[in-house]
Amino acid sequence: MITDKDMIYLRRAVELAAEALEAGDEPFGSVLVDADGQVLVEDRNRANSVDATYHPEIAVAQWAVKNMTAKARAQAVVYTSGEHCAMCSAAHAWAGLGRIVYVSSSKQLDEWMEEMGVKSSSPIHSLSIQEVAPTVPVEGPIAGLDEEVKALQRRAFQRG
Repeated sequence: MITDKDMIYLRRAVELAAEALEAGDEPFGSVLVDADGQVLVEDRNRANSVDATYHPEIAVAQWAVKNMTAKARAQAVVYTSGEHCAMCSAAHAWAGLGRIVYVSSSKQLDEWMEEMGVKSSSPIHSLSIQEVAPTVPVEGPIAGLDEEVKALQRRAFQRG
């Protein structure tokens, strides 16, 4: 069940996605929150400005491994604007992080791309988090907020 507090972190993830788009990267953002609801770290996509593997979900997972105990990681929540790709899902699982809450799903992104006539440039197949990391608790997509992510993706597609 998504709470009002969850929505605060999800909205921040969407803000980070917008920042990524404005900086010339793909619109994705993530926020890592501890069991007490404190934001520990946040990041945005930097796949164009740093390297193709610099997804915010991996950045927060790497930060967590370096800065949190295994117990704290398992109790943490990652809020993200888009469902983790297979690479990020694996990193999340290997890091031992807890719940993932995402605004828009990989399936939605695929549908939006098809609807807008955009061919995927991804070198990997789109998989759900559960297909890659079946023990990670996941919630999403978030109706209404997903439309904001769709608008960001549309702008990214139009930019080419």
